[in-house]
Amino acid sequence: MDSCSPGSSTLPECTSPCTLIEMSKRYSIAEARRNLPTLVNEAESGAEVQLTRRGRPVAIVVSIEEYERLKAPRTDFADAYRAFRSRFPEAVGGISSRYFHGIRDRGRGRQVDL
Repeated sequence: MDSCSPGSSTLPECTSPCTLIEMSKRYSIAEARRNLPTLVNEAESGAEVQLTRRGRPVAIVVSIEEYERLKAPRTDFADAYRAFRSRFPEAVGGISSRYFHGIRDRGRGRQVDL
């Protein structure tokens, strides 16, 4: 059994344990049919489960909480910006335009050898 095989306790040198947390689980549709209870448990616990057909991703199974979060109405940028400006009005302690004048270094820059 090599280090990339399911059930292996060793990781390839290029893979850290943190990477595995972020990766979604992958099942072919045939594997998903055989392992549906396991697949549902993984999705319910927060993992994204990817379904593949002939090696190509075709669907994702997620928990109901994640699905509801994704389907929830979102605030568009204009509304979010209006809410921000109402909380932090420019005239009352906001960032004045003078703040931005000193940020950019007007010097010649660093010396570069080409």
